Amino acid sequence: MTTATQPKEILSKTHLWLRMYRQMVAIRQFEAQVNELYTRALMPGLAHLYIGEEAIAVGVCEALERTDYVTSTHRGHGHCLAKGASPDLMFAELLGKKAGYCKGKGGSMHIADPATGNLGANAIVCGSAGIATGAAFSSRQLGNGRVAVCFFGEGALGQGVLYEVMNLAQLFKLPVIYVCENNLYTEYTHFSETTAGDVLSRATAFGLDAASVDGQDVRAVNEIAQRFVDRARRGEGPAFLLCNTYRYHGHHVGDINREYYRSKQEEQEWKTQRDPIANFGKWLIEQKLADAAGLAQVQAELEAEMKKAVDFAVAAPYPGVDEVEEDVYA
Repeated sequence: MTTATQPKEILSKTHLWLRMYRQMVAIRQFEAQVNELYTRALMPGLAHLYIGEEAIAVGVCEALERTDYVTSTHRGHGHCLAKGASPDLMFAELLGKKAGYCKGKGGSMHIADPATGNLGANAIVCGSAGIATGAAFSSRQLGNGRVAVCFFGEGALGQGVLYEVMNLAQLFKLPVIYVCENNLYTEYTHFSETTAGDVLSRATAFGLDAASVDGQDVRAVNEIAQRFVDRARRGEGPAFLLCNTYRYHGHHVGDINREYYRSKQEEQEWKTQRDPIANFGKWLIEQKLADAAGLAQVQAELEAEMKKAVDFAVAAPYPGVDEVEEDVYA
């Protein structure tokens, strides 16, 4: 709990930390509902849950302004929400409804919301790296001070386009931050079997400022992200942030039996010892910035909010057949 006698800087930090906690819980509750929709066969296609990785999206996006840009991945719900997307419109998109962000035509892996700087999720591995770098080039040319963040998984480290754009970003000193979310598994293969050498060296070879962080610690992620965003906004060039994390569920919602590529013991260890929400909640209580009852209330409020958003999406109409050729650009 904060008091009027605390310095303004501490009060500001406390507000940020409580907001980040709420944002992480919101993402987890959203994803829980996504899993429920798939289980009930109400959602067409598959989805890739972000549960376990919430601290990265929240920690990074809290360092950004609303007008800054982000590009996302096939596992992009968390990034969208952290950047300011509305849960009801997101659920509508997942269910193929007209009220969705892309009028129901994009689905889980292609949600975009230009109003919040979200240039879109992308089902292609490393598919948005060029988009983020292009947005950063545009920002530099226009002199609008905007920063672009490119989220991608460790599987993207094997894609040549990543190195092409990092090279250009450094040459032109573009305001872009490349955020690698290493959740250990490139679909069903441990990243150590597909990625040679030191990951950070891939960025520092181009002269990028680079750092590795515990992706389960939202405060640590936010601190480094803020430093990288500030330097990019000052015109000091791109950066690379490696976030070490873990996805609690399978590669997608249908990936149920995972013992053939990772053990239940490993999963349980991350869930019980390295959970970003539980550990951050404990820290808030220890610092007397919150209490258990208050955090439980946040949980209940967001659970109800997400269920209400699902009800909105389920009741929303589908786009008409006559709209099938609208908004097609390629």
